[in-house]
Amino acid sequence: MQLRHIGRTGLRVTTIGMGCSNLETWRVVDAVWTSRYHDLETFIVAQDHYSLLKRDADKDLIPALQHYGLGFIPYFPLASGLLTGKYSRGAGEGRLKDNFLGLGNTFLTERNLQLVGALEEFCRARGRTLLELAVSWLALQPVVSSVICGATRPDQVEQNVKAANWVLSADDLAQVDKITQA
Repeated sequence: MQLRHIGRTGLRVTTIGMGCSNLETWRVVDAVWTSRYHDLETFIVAQDHYSLLKRDADKDLIPALQHYGLGFIPYFPLASGLLTGKYSRGAGEGRLKDNFLGLGNTFLTERNLQLVGALEEFCRARGRTLLELAVSWLALQPVVSSVICGATRPDQVEQNVKAANWVLSADDLAQVDKITQA
């Protein structure tokens, strides 16, 4: 697909790519291979649920995207607020506590609360916040094209942008993997 725009400087053609969301890895691979074989437009990005608490995409999808040179955009990167520190050990209020759209049942699990506790300890030891870890960790993943975090207030937008400034060391990344993949 191409977008044509005629401005003061003349004709500008911008290529716009296609993406997919929530497809099984084999379907993404099949679609990319088929479109390339037939010289058709193909996916340039895939989107799936991915965060420090949900790393299923690490198994097949992310390696496949890397192999084909596609990008990845995670959704629920902050686990609907759980990775902001707002709901430590079930405290806090908001859509998770209210179980809005069943999100509380999805995210406020004992496993996730235990992981959040361990990740908060990791952050405290480094003088950082859970939000900084969640965003920076995603931004450092080679295949992640963008981290899109929701916000309801302007100060949250600013916090989300600043959160990506933490460049985790190789040792930090290994420790985060140990915590989240246990």
